[in-house]
This record gives sequence, C-alpha cells and structure tokens, in this order.
Amino acid sequence: MGVQTRAGAADTGWERFLEPGWTQSWIAGNDSYTADLGAIIEAHSRTMFGAAQQAWKKNFEEGVRIAESFSPGKAGGDLLEYLVDAGRRWVLFLDVLNRRSQLFLEHEHGQTKKVLAWDYEVIIDGRRLERPVNYSLVRIIPSQSTAVKNYTHPYIILDPRAGHGSGIGGFKHESEVGCAINAGHPVYFAIFSRLPVPGQTLSDVCAAEAQFVREVRRRHHNSPKPVVIGNCQGGWAAMLLAATNPEITGPVVANGAPLSYWAGARGKNPMRYLGGICGGIVPALFLSDLGNGLFDGAHLVYNFERLNPSRTWWQKYYDLYANVDEEADRFLEFESWWNSFFYTTEDEIRWILENLFVGNKLARGKANLDARTHVDLRNIQSPIIVFASHGDNITPPQQALGWIADNYADVEEIRARGARIVYALHPSVGHLGIFVSSQIAMKEHHEIVSTLEAIEALAPGLYEMVITEETGEGVDKKFQVAFEERSIENMMGEAGGVDDELPFAAMARLSEFQAEIYDMTTRPLIKAMVNQPTADALAGMHPMRLSCYAMSDLNPMMTGIGTLACSFKDARPPLEAQNPFVRTEHLWADMVAQWWDGVRDLQASWMETYFYWLYGLPPVKKIGEQKIERISDAPQEDIRSLANVQAALDRIGVGNFAEGVIRMLILLAKSRHEVRRSRLEKSNQILNTREPFAGMKPKHRTRIIHRESLIVDLEPETALAALPKLLKTLEDRQKALDLCWEIAGPEEEMAETTSELMRVFAQVLEVDSQSGMSSRSLSAS
Repeated sequence: MGVQTRAGAADTGWERFLEPGWTQSWIAGNDSYTADLGAIIEAHSRTMFGAAQQAWKKNFEEGVRIAESFSPGKAGGDLLEYLVDAGRRWVLFLDVLNRRSQLFLEHEHGQTKKVLAWDYEVIIDGRRLERPVNYSLVRIIPSQSTAVKNYTHPYIILDPRAGHGSGIGGFKHESEVGCAINAGHPVYFAIFSRLPVPGQTLSDVCAAEAQFVREVRRRHHNSPKPVVIGNCQGGWAAMLLAATNPEITGPVVANGAPLSYWAGARGKNPMRYLGGICGGIVPALFLSDLGNGLFDGAHLVYNFERLNPSRTWWQKYYDLYANVDEEADRFLEFESWWNSFFYTTEDEIRWILENLFVGNKLARGKANLDARTHVDLRNIQSPIIVFASHGDNITPPQQALGWIADNYADVEEIRARGARIVYALHPSVGHLGIFVSSQIAMKEHHEIVSTLEAIEALAPGLYEMVITEETGEGVDKKFQVAFEERSIENMMGEAGGVDDELPFAAMARLSEFQAEIYDMTTRPLIKAMVNQPTADALAGMHPMRLSCYAMSDLNPMMTGIGTLACSFKDARPPLEAQNPFVRTEHLWADMVAQWWDGVRDLQASWMETYFYWLYGLPPVKKIGEQKIERISDAPQEDIRSLANVQAALDRIGVGNFAEGVIRMLILLAKSRHEVRRSRLEKSNQILNTREPFAGMKPKHRTRIIHRESLIVDLEPETALAALPKLLKTLEDRQKALDLCWEIAGPEEEMAETTSELMRVFAQVLEVDSQSGMSSRSLSAS
C-alpha cells in the first residue's frame, strides 16, 4: 500500500506539467512564432516529466522489493560474497578495456583489421586507378558449403564512411552479406582504408565506384545488372552512383540513408539541428584545417555517442561489468569497429555538409558532383528500394523518404518518368540494426534479397513493401509479401509527417555566408600555423582517443592487469541474481542510466528550442526563402506533353502479343492496387522464360512495361478497348488470357475486381473466360 500511496503523490506532483496547454499561461503573444516555441517547450517538458515520473515509480517499487527481501542474518555473508565478486569483475572489466585499447592502438598505427566476418579477395585497388582513391573492390569468399549462382544478380555493398571503418554490412554472418550469399548471389564490397588519398574528392570516389560496377558486370556478363546496396551514408553514395551512371547499375537499396536531412518531426530527431547550433559548415572547415587538410572521423563518432549518452557512456560499460564473462567477446567485436576512426579530406566533408547535412541540396535537385556533373535523382532508371525505421534516431523515416516528395509532384509524375520506388518501414529497429541485420530486421533483409528480381517486373510507381507472417517456424518461417500502391502524401504520413523546412533553409544560407567570411579571414591564419605534427598532436587529444590511451599499456598503472585477470577468470562462479547487494547495484545502475537519459532529453530540448528561437524568427526565416525551392515545387508541366508520354500514347493500338500481355497484367495490378510477391514472381518467371519475352533484352522488356504503364494510367478505357489490335489472332487472345489466369489465379483467391476484369478481358477479346478450361489447355501444352 505504501508504494501505491507514494506513487499517487507523485502523480499529483507532476500533474500540471502533463496537462496539454500549460505553457499558454506564460508564453506571451498569439503569433505563430511564439506558438511554435510554446509547443516545442511543452512537448519536451511532457516527455521529460513523464519519463521522470515513470522512472521514480519503477525505482521506488524495486527499492521496496529489495528491502523486503533483505535478511539481517545473511547480510554479512551476502556482502562479503558481493564484494569479492565485484572486485573480480572489476579486474576482468579493466582487462577488457585494456584489450580494446590495444586494438585501437593497432588501428592508429596502420594495422587495420576489417570487421568483415567473411574472407575476401581484392579485385581492384583504388589507389592504382587513374583518379586514385582509398577505396578497393573486394569479392566475398563464401564458405565451401555455399553454392554461388553466377547467373543471378551480383551484389555490391557500399558501407558508410561516417567516421568508422568499412565492413559493418558484413559484421555478422546473419547480415546483408549473409542474406545475399545464402541466396546464392555473388557478393562484392567497396571497402576503404583509414587515410584518404591526398586531394581525393567525392567525384573521384563516385568515379571509382562506377569502375567497380563495370568490373563486376564484366565478370558476370551473363547476369542481370548488379544490385547496389548502400548503408547509411553509403545509401546516398549509392544514389549518387546510380543518378550519374544510370546505365550500369541494377536495383539500388538505400538502408537508413539520410537523403533529406532537413526532414523530421518536432520534438524528435535532434541531430538535424546540430548544423544550425554549431554554426553551419564552419566548424568542420576549422577542424579540417587543424587536421592539416583532413577531417577526423572521431568528431562524427562523438556526435553519434551524444545522441544516446546513457547507452554509449554508461549502459554498455555497465553491461560489460555486470556480465563480463559473457559480454567480453561481443563488446570487443563491436568496439573494434566503433573505435576505429577514419579520415576524410576537407573537400569531401565540405561537399557532404553543403549538399546534405546543412544545405540539403541533393534532395532538392541542386547538387553538383563536380563542375561538369549535375546530380538529378530522377535520372535513376533502376528500381529503388528504401528501408527505414521509426526506431532509427540517426536517420528517421522522413529523412530516408523525403527526397521523393522533394523530387516528384505526385505519383503520376513518378510513373511518367518510369521510376519504380519501393519502401519498407520497420516499427522499432535501431540505426545499426538496419544494416547489421539484428534478428528483428532479418525478415526485411531476407525478403528484399528474395524479391529483388520480382521487383524489377513492377510497373513504374510508388509502392510500400508490406510483410506479414504466414506459416512455419524458425528457419522454415515463410512470410507473405505484397507491394501496395501508395501516394506521396500517404507515404510521408506513415513516415511521421512533414515539418516546416524554412528555418533550415535560413540556416543553410547563413552557413554559406559564414563559410565565405571564414575562407577570407581566419582560414589563411590557421593553415599557416598548422603542420602534420601539430595535427597529429591535436587528434591525439580527442576525448575518444584519450580514453583509449588511458586504458592501454601506455599507462603504467595498467601493467599486470592482463596477468591478474587470467588468475581471476575462474576464481569463483558469478553470484546469484537474488543477492540483495547485486540487486541494489542493478538499481543504482538503472538510476544512473535514467539520469543520462534526462541529460539527453534536456540537451535535445535546448537544441530544438534554441534552433527555432534563432532560425524561426520571421526576419531570419525570410533569408531562407531563396533556398527552400524544391523540384516538386516548380510549376508542373502537363505530363501528356512529355516526349516519352506522347510516344506511348501514340502506340495505344500498336504492338503485338508481348505488348498485349503486359498491358493486361498492368490492368490486373491496377484493379487490385497491390501486387503480391507470389504473383509478381510468376509474372517475372513468365517474362523471363516464355517466348517472345525470353528472347528480349531486359532493357527492351523494361521499356515495354514503362510504355504500357503510361498508356494504362492515362487512357485506361482506350487501352482496354485496343487489346484486340495487339492480339490479332484468336490463338494469341486465348493464350494471353491463359497466361493472365496462370499469374492471377486460382480464381478462389482472386479479389472480386480481378475476377470481374478477367471476364471483361474475355468479352473484349471474344474468347472463353473459364479459368478451368485455360488451366487444362496449359497443362496439355
């Protein structure tokens, strides 16, 4: 009863902070500016006070349970056992940190070990290219028990270059690499080394990646075009590659890729405000100058750590300390990647900030890769698959999907331009889990790999990949996959809504102005004072490096820790979890983590409030009006006036069996507003194995699908009525209808609209509409 009484008192104490509208009593004015600030402060206050209330209840109740379980007669023995065990764990904990620091020192001295869990062979060393870069193309060597099918899609994986090393996409055997290899696909990786080639630019990197794709195509000339998978920052790199080299890439998969960095929701996604809080791109330029022309990736990793300080600065260490016997290997495996810091050139980090994280130019169609190359994401000809998650605090769904709304006015324009965009949203998996393939994200990766060939048979449009459980358990579990048509408005609503981006545009314009001032005034002085020894010394003083140095053998106080740990490993078994002192330790650790969560929430509140207080001011927002334009905001030309649309409409009654069957399949898909994977795979199999489709080049088949999609979208009734002109003989008409029954059937599983359309087909073509007869004729053939 005591717990309930005290918890009830806590409810009353926080009540006024949890009521909507409490800020109206002290926020002056009624204009939108003060209203926005009030809403931001209120949202963060509700989050913080609500979390504090829940934490207080949880801690109090656990404290009462611990007190009730305390036995005075056993207290001395329990305490002695706990102290002995705590000392043993402390020594083992220090030993693990020492081993981590030794791995860090090896990396800093150039003995870099990739975190790939697979053996590989180097195919192209980028340092030997005409435009040298620190990238290399490697082929993953599968296990002897894995049969690689060289006629299937090759996979090329681009990892993020965001301060860490490469290989995270193949960090575990149950990863993207594992999904692709187990499905029989050849897999390649674009890995990179710690230091860039002097003078290296992103244009050089993109040119090297294009050469990697051409080499893979040369090695697999009888296979479809390579699938390019980009993780996080590798996602926008994959989109850059596909937009500037549309003729060489196959499907592009962007996992947790921040393509629209201004996008997000109020009260969430604090990282998008960091550019404005820090002053735009100037801090990165300043740090690059202090690094003698190189930007230290430790700064980026440090920013990631600040997003979740309770985890990165406390919980992961406490979990290691509390379960050091079980957690040591897992901790070292992850830290070998997390604490390996990689560099970029000043030119690379400047392009990234100006075109993505601050300027957001890539999403808005304003980016130039170099003086000769404009980047237009609408140029991508292959299917695009975007995987995002609501649990991702680094790349929220709005940032992964917002570029679609920035580039296309509506779905009709997507179809008119022949784009095929598929997205999948996960409700909870975190950022690293998206491409490290945690168990909760495994089904998405597996289904993306298994359906890629079918996706290529989709008609142009915007689809959500919906995955539902169906049958089986464990490794035999089967999922039902459907591609459901979506509008851009539906998609952005599912992603979390659209926020006002004008303050971000103002921030971007002010950033350009500040960068020009810095270039003309401070930069020459900094460069004159910095050389490589000073740059190395400053890098060594970064907090993340200092923490590793402090726990390494360079610290005399760590001498003998390894020997002592060896003698302690089997000294005694771990304590029982019911020991009251162990439970008290866990409670105390939870309270520390909750305090760090409060610091995080307070920091997020301050960042967002300050950002909108400064950049949301009406005069400041006015500055950003020239930077807010998106391609989709421009007056949209009549779709029917586009050359490819006119050419398609001119061929409504022109064609033969292939055009007729594809038109009928597209009409069937439109009647359902979704396409099941099973039916899409049937359709894809027929389009690849039956004549006249099998003899077509994939590019020609794709053009027919695009052209017939335009005809069906713009003139559906005329398209249906013109089918007899394409299917001229009775034999062709019956064969075409039989194929449609084979793909859409059986009839008992069809939607009513599909069954009705099949009957309409039969009437228009003047053939027998009975599916049973069609099936028998197919069996006989």
